[in-house]
Amino acid sequence: MSVSRRHWTRGCLAVAALAWPVLLAAQSMNMSMNMSSTAPTPAQQAQLDSARTLLAKYADPFAAMRDGYFSTVACVEYPQGGALGEEHFVPGGMGVHFLNAGLIGQQPNPAHPQVLIYEWDHDTLKLAAAEWFVPAQGVTTPPQIFGQTLKGPMHGHAPIMPHEFAHFDLHVWLWKNNPAGIFSSTNPDMHCADGRYTIRDDHPSLVGAHEH
Repeated sequence: MSVSRRHWTRGCLAVAALAWPVLLAAQSMNMSMNMSSTAPTPAQQAQLDSARTLLAKYADPFAAMRDGYFSTVACVEYPQGGALGEEHFVPGGMGVHFLNAGLIGQQPNPAHPQVLIYEWDHDTLKLAAAEWFVPAQGVTTPPQIFGQTLKGPMHGHAPIMPHEFAHFDLHVWLWKNNPAGIFSSTNPDMHCADGRYTIRDDHPSLVGAHEH
C-alpha cells in the first residue's frame, strides 16, 4: 500500500471514530422522541382542540390569576433528559408552572387543568402547555384524560413542591409545538434563561424507584 493510500485510510478511520459517538447519540435521541411522539387519534385531536379553545383565555396570565392560578416562580428545565418508568423523555424544559390549589384532588377535567405552563419570552409570559395533576394518596388506578394515562406516581418536583408530594401528572403542549410529542413531559424547544429562579435538575423519580 502506498504512503498516500495509508494516510487516506487512517484519515477515514479517524473521522469515523470521531463521528460514531455523535451518530449513536442522535440515534438515541430519535428513538426517545419517537417513543413519545405518536400522533393523536382523530378523537383525541377533537378533545385537544376543544380544550385549547376552552383554555385560550389563559394566554393572559392575569386571567389565570383571577381564576386561582398562581405562579410557582421557578422555570424548570431538565437538560439531561432521562427516564420515568417506561417513559423516556428528551432533554428540555417544562417552563413556569401556575398552580391552582383549589383544583388539587379533583379528577382530570379538560376545562380545568390543575397547572398552566408558561414560557418566558423576553419580558412576556406565553402560554405553552397545561398539566393535569392528581395526588397519589388513595389512588389505586392511575387517572386518564385525552386517552392518556397520567404518569406516576412520582415524587414532588422540589423546590416548587415538597419532594414527598407523590402525584400523577400529564403535560399537554396545547400551544407550543413539541418535537417530542404533545404528551411529552419535556419540550426540547423550551429553555429557561440563566438566573436565580431557573432550576436545572435531574429528571423526576418514581415513588419506590431506587434513587442514587
